[in-house]
Amino acid sequence: MKTMLKRGAGILMPIFSLPSPYGIGTFGSSAYEFIDLLRQARQNYWQVLPMGPTSYGDSPYQSFSAFAGNPYFIDLDMLKEEELLTQEEIDACFWLDKQEEVKYDAVFYYRFPLLKKAYTRSLHKTTEAYRKFCEKNQFWLPDYSLYMALKKHFGDNEWLAWEEDARFRKPEAMEKYKTELKEEIDYWKFLQYKFFEQWEKLKKYASDNDVKIVGDIPIYVALDSADVWSHPELFQLDEEGLIPLKVAGVPPDAFSDEGQLWGNPLYNWDKMEKTGFAWWKERMKASSALYDVIRIDHFTGVVQYYSIPYGAENAKSGQWEKGPGKKLTDAISEAVGATKIIAEDLGIFSQDVKDLLAETGYPGMKIIEFAFSGDRFNEHLPHCYEPNSVVYGGTHDNETLAGYFKTEKRQWWELQYIADYLGAAHQSEVVDKVFRAAYGSVASVAVFQMQDVLKLDNWARMNTPSTVGKNWRWRMKPGQFGEEQTGYLAWLVDTFGRFQEGR
Repeated sequence: MKTMLKRGAGILMPIFSLPSPYGIGTFGSSAYEFIDLLRQARQNYWQVLPMGPTSYGDSPYQSFSAFAGNPYFIDLDMLKEEELLTQEEIDACFWLDKQEEVKYDAVFYYRFPLLKKAYTRSLHKTTEAYRKFCEKNQFWLPDYSLYMALKKHFGDNEWLAWEEDARFRKPEAMEKYKTELKEEIDYWKFLQYKFFEQWEKLKKYASDNDVKIVGDIPIYVALDSADVWSHPELFQLDEEGLIPLKVAGVPPDAFSDEGQLWGNPLYNWDKMEKTGFAWWKERMKASSALYDVIRIDHFTGVVQYYSIPYGAENAKSGQWEKGPGKKLTDAISEAVGATKIIAEDLGIFSQDVKDLLAETGYPGMKIIEFAFSGDRFNEHLPHCYEPNSVVYGGTHDNETLAGYFKTEKRQWWELQYIADYLGAAHQSEVVDKVFRAAYGSVASVAVFQMQDVLKLDNWARMNTPSTVGKNWRWRMKPGQFGEEQTGYLAWLVDTFGRFQEGR
């Protein structure tokens, strides 16, 4: 059984939301400054969103790989310091920089040619560090690099649209492509080398400042990914290993009357089990090297998963299926070692999920935005928490606190209960009262989105489920997280005993 997280507090802040002059947050100076600010605010935890390479829609939960890192996060100034780029080359790009918004179109258009220049000038291939990196990541790096090179070769199309010999990974074709695309394959390996090199330095700086990194991994992988292309037998695909039979999502809920149709291929759990969950072990082992704590998104899918026929227009026609349960969590616990797990157990109540959490010792999640439904024993109300839990004001899928608690959005009886429970005399006090309620609770860790620390309205919302086009874009402006916010958080931490030196 895992020991629970030590009492503390943290901030949910994606890498892409950090300030930067080049269109998107990176592992550069702003990331180090953010850790300094966390230290001033006496925060023990920095939670990030998934860091994999993103596709259309820019969702970090739809990635080309469950193992690779997003090249967008490689810091250009650090490459300049290595004399792999010049400032003139960086400034020649039109970043369309808007401080409060990630400009994915400009980042996609300009960043990769710059990174290619850095690659051509790099002497990494001659270094022992690069050799060890390739050796350490042998399970996934060759397949991912070949996959990305082939994707470029076939016009950036998904692998289902590639020529037949590449789609089916025919051995003769793979050898041919490895020869023809050798330079492009090496380029994608270089990007991963730089991603992990810069991340490891940043993570060490966080550790030196007593800040633990909480990573976030989606339970599913994207259909257009190196994982599905290279391991089709591990997914519920048709006889040819191409088209999904069933896909992932969730039934109708508070977010959508038609449910959420994610479209990810579902795992073939029988095949997974026959391998001893080898792929999952490798995934969790890789994640535990990246993070101090791993949050598994949609953890309920381990126990029961929602299966939707491929081609369905919405999620209404799905049905629940039984997942691997403890067999998988045993494999996960074995793979991660001392790394802690947070289980995102939100959604439809399941006693089986609660029982598995009790057995594994993984802390579940509580969301204060879900608390004021009128039921005085709602599990999201702070007086109902157990110590082995993590409380959030809201998650990346929710409204900001300032947006959610607007009086015009709540029923009168709900407003009255919010006022009575939190002791708020006016709507303007509610966000601060939510922070106090979370910090003062028995939950092991209290985590708030950066937008809520800054008290931003819903224009800064990170994601609205079942929509595409305006999500994953919010960015913090330089200097926005200042003494007022760090001082207030530090006071809360001290008042409610959420900090111990040297942890």
